[in-house]
Amino acid sequence: MITRDTSVVIIGGGPGGYESALVAAQLGASVTVVERDGVGGAAVLTDCVPSKALIATADYMSDFEVASHLGVRLQDDHGDEVSDAVAQAHTVNDRILDLAAAQSADIQRSLEQVGVTVLRGTGRVAGRGAVVAELSDGTSEELAADVVLVSTGAAPRVMDTMRPDGERILTWQQIYALRDLPERIIVIGSGVTGAELAQAYLGLGSQVVLVSSRDRVLPGEDADAATVIEDVFRKRGMEVLGKSRAASVERTADGVVVTLVDGRTVEGSHALLAVGSVPNTAGLGLEEVGVELSASGHVQVDRVSRTSVTGIYAAGDCTGVLPLASVAAMQGRIAMWHALGDAVAPLNVTGVAANIFTEPEIATVGIGQAAADQSADVESVMLPLARNPRAKMQGITDGFVKLFCRKGYGTVLGGVVVAPKASELIHPVALAVQNRLSVDQVASTITVYPSLSGSIAEAARQLHQSD
Repeated sequence: MITRDTSVVIIGGGPGGYESALVAAQLGASVTVVERDGVGGAAVLTDCVPSKALIATADYMSDFEVASHLGVRLQDDHGDEVSDAVAQAHTVNDRILDLAAAQSADIQRSLEQVGVTVLRGTGRVAGRGAVVAELSDGTSEELAADVVLVSTGAAPRVMDTMRPDGERILTWQQIYALRDLPERIIVIGSGVTGAELAQAYLGLGSQVVLVSSRDRVLPGEDADAATVIEDVFRKRGMEVLGKSRAASVERTADGVVVTLVDGRTVEGSHALLAVGSVPNTAGLGLEEVGVELSASGHVQVDRVSRTSVTGIYAAGDCTGVLPLASVAAMQGRIAMWHALGDAVAPLNVTGVAANIFTEPEIATVGIGQAAADQSADVESVMLPLARNPRAKMQGITDGFVKLFCRKGYGTVLGGVVVAPKASELIHPVALAVQNRLSVDQVASTITVYPSLSGSIAEAARQLHQSD
């Protein structure tokens, strides 16, 4: 039986940490969270929440351009047309940091209201059943732990030839200290983080150069979706350097110079490094107690978040399962349900919806085109969003809806949505994948007319299995 004598110590207060703390407290355990920077971790303070707030600001800027195409003109007090909106970096960044701090404070209050103790500092596993917390006031405290959860996240990858200085050469965690909008920013890396932030700065008014080592941007995503995004980037004035790997970044007198592997150089005012991340697992005492790590340093876990050591669990980006806050949170909840004897189902990543916050956004769930191309049992359809009446009304010209189903059965296996607010539109597809609904069940659910979601129902209708 779980009592307040059952102690849970959580190292790291990001989504995996604070969500697991809430579950453990609900189940009656005594819970302590050790967090270095603030509850919410990097996801709230320097990564997910701030970056999406920056992108949302850029989206508002683009609304002015869309409005002009819809026949709406802005005028000043003298009746003169206002053609350009101007972003003030210091105002934008101050708002973002205030928003992140407020979110962190709200989460901490939620934890404290259910009796969770939050310690500011770093934690390390000192042995089975023991965690040492090195507190920010210089003292240390040894904590007894029946259950330990490691949720320490990951940090931006840094290379010897591209050392960030926090002023001109920046990681994605450092950009919110900028007081002025970069005049010409060179984004190195065209994965999710690079593409999102390149989009944000382009929307805010910077000149943007995106250095991509692959054939196209977003190489790990649906090829059709990535092509749409790259085309949009170029149409809006971004310089995309494909098949161009960066070798080094150096400061100049008034900016930066990026040298490519082939010897070409690119000059700009700032450089943003988006070349991946590394797990924060060093110095935690994990290997000393027998916790198995991968070659990349990620904690190895099973589908209920167990490590190789009884009583020690892990969740979030430090595990390398899926680098999503939603997955980290679910891993943390599952860990506590399992550790404390509650009903639990193993993590199922098939139904996990993911979103890339470019403009338009890319949302995905279930299988993708690559998997579909390898199976004769999968059928798919893709509908351009420009044919949708609501899209026409809103001036939307780029994007599509794509659905995958099992041939003969019609079971929805996955989907891709490229659209403004695709993160909201993907939910019905995720429900269908998670609950193994058929395309006919999706199609027979009446949608609002006109609506963007009508294209999802239409795609399902086109996949009707008549044989």
